[in-house]
Amino acid sequence: MERRMVVAQADCPARRVPDGTPLTIPKDTFVTITQALGGNYTVTYNGQMVRVDGTDAASLGLEPELLSFPEPKDDSINEDQVWEALRTVYDPEIPVDLVNLGLIYAVEVDQAAKRVDIRMTLTAPACGMGPVLVGDVEYRVRRVPNVDVVKVELVFDPPWSRDMMSEEAQLETGMFF
Repeated sequence: MERRMVVAQADCPARRVPDGTPLTIPKDTFVTITQALGGNYTVTYNGQMVRVDGTDAASLGLEPELLSFPEPKDDSINEDQVWEALRTVYDPEIPVDLVNLGLIYAVEVDQAAKRVDIRMTLTAPACGMGPVLVGDVEYRVRRVPNVDVVKVELVFDPPWSRDMMSEEAQLETGMFF
């Protein structure tokens, strides 16, 4: 997608890059879309770079990313749906989802607390997008039925390497050898 200006059609939730601070882009505000990867949008708003989740794209007059799950049969959290949600979160610079990049180390579901704990890493410890990616993970996993709390722990042991990527991701990025 090339750079283009759009007008917010409704109040639009966003997170400031790189620290992930939540904010709202008010309706009728002009923003410039600077990047669209993995269904998410990076936009310039009031001189700040912010990230808009693709599920909220309709607020910017764009086609929203659909993340929907079947109506739950009970009040439990379906771990497969948590993984499905995680596969919709993409690295902001590499058009590959976090699961296939090998960045998700563990998912633990606490049914009694309606909580999902996620251990993940980044491609590099100094990655400035860490807070944004954590926010993306929390935002998407909270959309899974019956999830009330999402806790993400960033860990750097073991350190990430391209060997952790799925073969599909390695082929997609040209890192297969």
